[in-house]
Amino acid sequence: MTRPAIFLDRDGVINCNRPDHVKSWPEFEFLPGAIEALQRLSQLGWPVVVVTNQSAVGRGLVNRRVVEEIHAQMMAAVCGAGGRIDDVLYCPHGPEDRCACRKPRPGLLLLASVRLGLDLSRSFMVGDAESDVLAAQAVGCRPVLVKTGRGVGHMGLLRQSNVMGYYLADDLADAVNWILGPGWMTKFYPFGNPMPVQKTSILPDTLSDAVPWQKG
Repeated sequence: MTRPAIFLDRDGVINCNRPDHVKSWPEFEFLPGAIEALQRLSQLGWPVVVVTNQSAVGRGLVNRRVVEEIHAQMMAAVCGAGGRIDDVLYCPHGPEDRCACRKPRPGLLLLASVRLGLDLSRSFMVGDAESDVLAAQAVGCRPVLVKTGRGVGHMGLLRQSNVMGYYLADDLADAVNWILGPGWMTKFYPFGNPMPVQKTSILPDTLSDAVPWQKG
């Protein structure tokens, strides 16, 4: 049986955005209230999955080993505070690579759905960018845009593109309040039917370069 999940972008949702990218654990700074919000999410019992574009890898600014160490430290810190992150998937490519896994393409969400047996139509995607909203809508997830990180600026981009059908939250804590309240009863399908996983051309087996978190 499939189950819903909570998808989270990383930079701007869980930790502070940096104009020069997060290139080491000392540069990783949790946003105020983020750890407490993750602790509350863990009580829901659904998988919590981070899906993040990390083009700094493809640009040679940081290597994959360091990114994976950052994710290990992030998961440990959240776990130590009573929260939980079940999986981390990241795209190492830049926009010029035209890969299947870089948001707004929904490849990371599709990969997670296969790895964890998820029902995307009952899941949520919390992000701070237009690309997060579009990736969620492509597979029928319920999108939440937070005002932290790049969120305020991307509100304008979404308006210019006439993109509707997402919930606007102040931050991750506010998003969690909505998800645990009326959010689970809400469906946003502004463009008709979402793309079924079994019919999409962006299948998980095309995502050989997308990097899942390997435990242990």
